Amino acid sequence: MVPMKSPYDPPEESLQAEPLPPRPVPEAVVFIIVLAAISLSWRLLAGSGLRGSGLLYIGMPTALAILLAYLPAPGSATGKIMKGITLFLLLVGILLIEGLICILIAAPLFYGVGAIIGVIADGRERRRKRTLNCSLSLALLFFSLEGVTGILSFDRNESVVVEHQTKLSSTEVRAALAAGPDFDLSELPLFLMAGFPTPQEISGGGLEPGSRWTIQWQGPDGFDPLTVEVVESSANRIVFDCVENESKIGEWVNIKNIIWDFQPIDSGTTVSMTLKYERLLAPAWYFKPIQRYGVRKAGEYFMSQTFRN
Repeated sequence: MVPMKSPYDPPEESLQAEPLPPRPVPEAVVFIIVLAAISLSWRLLAGSGLRGSGLLYIGMPTALAILLAYLPAPGSATGKIMKGITLFLLLVGILLIEGLICILIAAPLFYGVGAIIGVIADGRERRRKRTLNCSLSLALLFFSLEGVTGILSFDRNESVVVEHQTKLSSTEVRAALAAGPDFDLSELPLFLMAGFPTPQEISGGGLEPGSRWTIQWQGPDGFDPLTVEVVESSANRIVFDCVENESKIGEWVNIKNIIWDFQPIDSGTTVSMTLKYERLLAPAWYFKPIQRYGVRKAGEYFMSQTFRN
């Protein structure tokens, strides 16, 4: 016997459970996934032959900024990008303690790329457009590829000259150079106190061809050697070639030659030191002036520790 329906009974279709809408992935989860993916990519690039290319220092922040700009979350794209880049740099700094100074130097580049993408993304969002400008993407792609291959690199060979006038004669200058510097880390230039490896001790001797000198630099796991050899020696010139560089500095610049020239003057001697090296970081427009400044400061410090008057 079929029960009779009451006019007060709800319709049968209303009794059927409606499917719940899919729950969105929490913003924090998406954020963590993005940071983890970018951090893993950083580790892979940093451990490869592309660690000094624009792919690491421009390509990475570009990818990070674009992903963060379009996270499905309230707030401006610029704000999300700045927050994401800050957390990313902190995370990489924890994983790469020994390379923290390099991260700090590269931070303005990361924030600059992120700010450009963020401002453009916010502007296009206000106009209801969800794609980035094509010309901007091509420009960032161009800068990202610098340093990937020799063809895509600007000239990496650099030369910095540091001069010093002393009351010593040329003979006394040679004797002071033969004795070597006496490092006083309290006299380091402020720029070199930011976390760069510092020279701890020097060994070796002689200014004749074949003589070798080794400077021990403070590294993350102890001392790392940098060894040079005299390849030319005359009354007014000494030329050293770098034969080994296990220090952290060797990941940023490839030191080739150190040339000392002595020019007698009425009040003593003008000593010039020419440091020739290969720049290992790209893009050139950003890292070249920073490295030249750092190398100049290192040369001035070495000169001051060698000649005290």
